[in-house]
Amino acid sequence: IPVSVICFPQQNYPLYIRSIPTENELKFHYTVHTSLDVVDEKISAMGKALVDQRELYLGLLYPTEDYKVYGYVTNSKVKFVMVVDSSNTALRDNEIRSMFRKLHNSYTDIMCNPFYNPGDRIHSRAFDNMVNSMMMQVC
Repeated sequence: IPVSVICFPQQNYPLYIRSIPTENELKFHYTVHTSLDVVDEKISAMGKALVDQRELYLGLLYPTEDYKVYGYVTNSKVKFVMVVDSSNTALRDNEIRSMFRKLHNSYTDIMCNPFYNPGDRIHSRAFDNMVNSMMMQVC
């Protein structure tokens, strides 16, 4: 089952990309970049409510024939996008929400590292392990 996790800062360049299987990575890039427009639309539609809101899960951004694209935004406007196979009907909304929370917590740990420069690509073994375990859970 294909899964992809990508993190974007406000400037919309990827900080972290992980795909299983890796041969469809270019297709995932295209899918995710098109979903960023939907993320921006949802954020602007929420407007002030998003600032006051603790829940930053955007839900299903859009389904395609093959994939479902989900989104999440942090308070600092870092976007997480997850692409899962449409045929995976066992995956519920609360499980996706929980995975985004884990992703956000791991991202926060990276930001707290004094040796990490914000805006650099993420190269962290702990973050990789967390994403890999999350992806194996989905597959």
